[in-house]
Order: sequence, then C-alpha cells, then structure tokens
Amino acid sequence: MTARETAGSILIGVTAVFTVYLSVVMLRRIRAVTRKESFRQIFLGELLVCGGFLLLALDLRFDLWRAMPSALRGIGWALRAVGGLAAAVFLFFVGRVAAGCVLRTDGPARHALVLGLALEHGRPVPDLLARLDTAEAFARENPDALLVLTGGNPDASGLTEAAVMGRILRARGIAEERMLPEDRAETTRDNFRNTAQLIDPAAPVVLISSDYHMDRAVRTARAAGFTTVLRRPAPSSRLHFAANVMWEVMLEVHELTQRQG
Repeated sequence: MTARETAGSILIGVTAVFTVYLSVVMLRRIRAVTRKESFRQIFLGELLVCGGFLLLALDLRFDLWRAMPSALRGIGWALRAVGGLAAAVFLFFVGRVAAGCVLRTDGPARHALVLGLALEHGRPVPDLLARLDTAEAFARENPDALLVLTGGNPDASGLTEAAVMGRILRARGIAEERMLPEDRAETTRDNFRNTAQLIDPAAPVVLISSDYHMDRAVRTARAAGFTTVLRRPAPSSRLHFAANVMWEVMLEVHELTQRQG
C-alpha cells in the first residue's frame, strides 16, 4: 500500500468515527432542546461536511477519477481542487475556533456579559453551569460589578436561559440587584444587540462564555458596537469539545456567507 493509500485509509476511518460520534451528540441534543429546527439545519450541514471529507478520503485511497475517460479527467482534477480548497477553509476555521479557546484578557470592567446556552429538557447543561461558575468567580472578585445574564429560548414551562441562570446564581449567594436579565435573545447576535440597549457599549465589558464559543462571540460583540471586550472563557466538556467546535465552525461559515450575500 502506498503512502497515499495509507493516508486515505486513515482519513476514511477518522471521518467515519467522527461522523458516528457527531451524530450521537447532535441527535441527543435535538431531542432535548426546544428549537429543534435550527439544530436540525446545523446537523445537516455538519453531515454534508463529513460527507465531503469522506469523498476526499475515498479519492485518496482508491483514486476515484482514474477510471474516467481522458476527456473528462479535467473535471476530476477540478473537483479535487475545489474539495481541497474547501477542506483548507474548514481547517482554517477549526484553527481559529481552537485558538480562541485559550486566549484570556483581564482588566477593570463594570459589567460582565454572561451568555446563555440552550437548555436541555428545561435544565442547564454542564457547559452552562461552567459559565455560571466563571460568572460567580468574577462577581466575587469584583464586588461592585454587575452581571448581564443574556439568553431567551424558553423551555416548555416558559423559563428562559437568563431566568435559569439568575435562579442558580441567587442560590449561590449572588444578590439579585447585581444581575441584569436580558431574556429576549435567541442568537449570539441578539445577545449583544439587546445588551447594547441596557449598558454602554463603549465601556469595557468582560465576556463570559464557553471556551469554544469565545472567538465568534468576541467578534459578534465588536460588530454590535462593544469596543473593549475582555475575554473570560469558561472550560467546556472535553467529551463534547469536538462536536462543539464543529458547531461553531458551521455557524462561522453561515455568518460569512450571509455577509457576502
């Protein structure tokens, strides 16, 4: 077996395993959240990406275009070039999301923006609890600061992400007057647009969200007018980390195509 064929075999195995892992994670989430349609759309996009990588892997392993008539081989080479370029762009976004996980910036700020996360069966997921751990630590380190709890998407009982976060922080001893709820947002972009109406976006703010979400969240905050955004990433589940990075990449690509459109 040649080096090319070996690389193709490895990539086939990795892609197949990742697709199964991603499917398990996403199908469980789709069953648990209220906004199922948006999750289904993202999952479909993820499966298309996995299918593209599988096609590239099969071409590496079996040289799929070799059997084409010579007059059509140019099409095969063009498809390889397009596939390779798409894979490079995808990996670029993966690298950007991963780099955003490790960056943290400190500084004085009157407000911390705590971003919500979709509830599953009406309950906060571990990554949301980690965001609240980080928010609680910030509040205790900065006794004069306020927490802006942002997140709509109510569950079947009508409780929003912001309401659930506030309830948990109050149970941990954070005074209610130190929390500003923003419970209308359904997306990250809405988070910051609505928050900009509650506080001065020209003043420094601390952004608290999961590590995998920080890159997109910071850029979205700046686009909404927040000029000084300090990063305070919360650690996320290692088991679901790859699926969360994939989710972020799909949203990054979606937002990029929207801007170009």
